[in-house]
Amino acid sequence: MEGGGGSGNKTTGGLAGFFGAGGAGYSHADLAGVPLTGMNPLSPYLNVDPRYLVQDTDEFILPTGANKTRGRFELAFFTIGGCCMTGAAFGAMNGLRLGLKETQSMAWSKPRNVQILNMVTRQGALWANTLGSLALLYSAFGVIIEKTRGAEDDLNTIAAGTMTGMLYKCTGGLRGIARGGLAGLTLTSLYALYHNWEHMKGSLLQQSL
Repeated sequence: MEGGGGSGNKTTGGLAGFFGAGGAGYSHADLAGVPLTGMNPLSPYLNVDPRYLVQDTDEFILPTGANKTRGRFELAFFTIGGCCMTGAAFGAMNGLRLGLKETQSMAWSKPRNVQILNMVTRQGALWANTLGSLALLYSAFGVIIEKTRGAEDDLNTIAAGTMTGMLYKCTGGLRGIARGGLAGLTLTSLYALYHNWEHMKGSLLQQSL
């Protein structure tokens, strides 16, 4: 029995030595003094290099000369389409309200349904055309100002909004131009203030400290 056990151990040791597991082992104390040149220490919880867990590079590869953010020309299509859809939805709701108000004395019948549907269609098209035209003018002015100045900042937004209001109300004379420009200036200034609110709040906190 003992001989069989010894032969079994020898066989196991031979196989282990053949696969490299039966050689001289190294303890943690022996490996503790080995310097890791050019390597960061591994995580004590995961057997991975922590450098691979930190993404300090861009996620996407951009073409040569391309900007990291979309410019006004790329955003123009989204702006115009979004304004058209918003105007159509708002106009449809307003048309439904007006249609129900104007036909409240009528009984529910086919003529009343047709009149309400006409009002919804008319108001939806009107508001979609209005907001789409404003978005088109704003985007065009924004692209022109950006290309002229060679910079993209909130000044372009305010200037484009002011010029959009002035051109949209130019048929009302000087008073209409002034009102349209003031409305565009106010709306775009509020948008720029909202867009930079966190940055302004952080700057004020740093100055107070």
